[in-house]
Amino acid sequence: MKDDSSNIDIEDQKIINNKELSFIEALIPVIILMSLLAYNIFFVEGQEWFGAYTNQIILLLGGGVAAVVGFFNKTTLSTMLKEIWENLRSVFVPIIILFLVGALAGTWLISGVIPAMVYYGLQVLSPEIFLPASVIIAAVISIATGSSWTTSATVGIALIGIGTALGINPGMIAGAVISGAYFGDKMSPLSDTTNLAPAMAGTDLFTHIKYMAITTVPTIIVTLIVFSIISISIDSNGNSDTTFILETIDNYFNITPWLFLVPVAVVVLILLKTKPLVALVSGVCLAIIFSFIFQPKLINSISESSTKTIVQSILTDTNIKISDEEYLAVFSEIDIKKINNDEDRLENLFSDNDLKGSYTIEDLKTFFSTSYSNPEIIQNKAENLDKLITIKRLKKLFSSGGMNSMLWTIYLIICAMVFGGIMDGIGALSRITKALLSVATTVFGLFASTVISCLGLNVVASDQYLAIVIPGKMFKKAYEDKCLAPENLSRTLEDSGTVTSVLIPWNTCGAYQSGVLGVSVADYFVYAIFNWLSPFTTLLFAAFRLKIKMIASK
Repeated sequence: MKDDSSNIDIEDQKIINNKELSFIEALIPVIILMSLLAYNIFFVEGQEWFGAYTNQIILLLGGGVAAVVGFFNKTTLSTMLKEIWENLRSVFVPIIILFLVGALAGTWLISGVIPAMVYYGLQVLSPEIFLPASVIIAAVISIATGSSWTTSATVGIALIGIGTALGINPGMIAGAVISGAYFGDKMSPLSDTTNLAPAMAGTDLFTHIKYMAITTVPTIIVTLIVFSIISISIDSNGNSDTTFILETIDNYFNITPWLFLVPVAVVVLILLKTKPLVALVSGVCLAIIFSFIFQPKLINSISESSTKTIVQSILTDTNIKISDEEYLAVFSEIDIKKINNDEDRLENLFSDNDLKGSYTIEDLKTFFSTSYSNPEIIQNKAENLDKLITIKRLKKLFSSGGMNSMLWTIYLIICAMVFGGIMDGIGALSRITKALLSVATTVFGLFASTVISCLGLNVVASDQYLAIVIPGKMFKKAYEDKCLAPENLSRTLEDSGTVTSVLIPWNTCGAYQSGVLGVSVADYFVYAIFNWLSPFTTLLFAAFRLKIKMIASK
């Protein structure tokens, strides 16, 4: 899942037990962490209690509380620091990957790769099929590469761009991409989590995949049905004629199918089992070469020199300046004031904030009909406002923050690893998991405890691997005692540990996907249908004893 992100052998991860620590004491840091996060979300305007890095500070505060609990329960500072270090070591490669994805996004923008994907994608994908098509495309790439991370960093970025240009809610697009990417990752024999789960449970890889399909296939079918219904019913930008968007892209970039050689090369390298870091670096280098070949005018127009533009695209902000003066000239000061005062939807048109909804020409004509009576004037103003809205979306699409844009996400991951490391070091993770195991007296109770344990560890440990390893080790004997085949455990680990990691903002997976796709977890959570539906599916099968394989008692 995380592209060789761990520098330690996760299967040999030691589970720390602390007999001095009670269950209530183990929960104290979690309760405080959740309370602080909830207060920031619901009671602090702008959700910036401690500034831009509020979530990071809250995680460190939670870690501080956990350390105090540990000291009171005879855990040494060296033990906690050792676990923090092990956690930080495990995310070293993901952090490098995040930096490279930032560089990839910037160089793919100025080379014309992303604009080309959007340009041709708009001519193939219509709003009516876009979301289910995004699920399928992401699933195919993820099955082939075995990595949801690679999928998001390549076709995911392109699909976000195409959907945004069509006026589709970015949260919906990200949810579709993530749903497909995690389905493919989960079912791919190349995926590290797909190999890790059966290793923890004591079954073989292909038995695990075959058994996992029993719950995974119905879940992805439901996901596709829901996205199909959403696609049919959503009101995107209301304008099926994408001519203006295509003309604008064509005016600023040299669009050619040759640009697709860059993403194809990256995917081929991944398929050839090249290290993800090598594949991403190759993608950046190829994009730089293609920038000089296909976009010489563009890179010279952004800054004083083409070299400075390239460096800037890798490290910091890159913005393609799209002129809107021609369309602004149509509006009077009274028109602009009226637009700025339309708090329901249009007030953000002239600010850096996102627009609040989708618009049709008829909506905009209605908007101006309260000020004008001449149909031609109303039509003219509506059409020009529609173009301004499109340009605003294209400006956001054709901008990149480079490596610098990934710093917030990287800081979040580091702070989450500190919190998770301390919780592991004081024995809190083991204590919480044991408490769940102790109440699992029935078959369904055992499945439910496994699911809750995986979900809880994704929240507390902030790491997908630990959410598979710790429950896998601790629940294995309980499944054997209930005469349950080991593939029951491996399937449940994936259904609840692998796919839900992306739903937690400070989990390494949630932070990565949010950073790469440019959509917050809160915005895509509801639309990551496959991910939150999977645990319910596995519990449903367990409750009705559907396809629950048993073994002979020993």
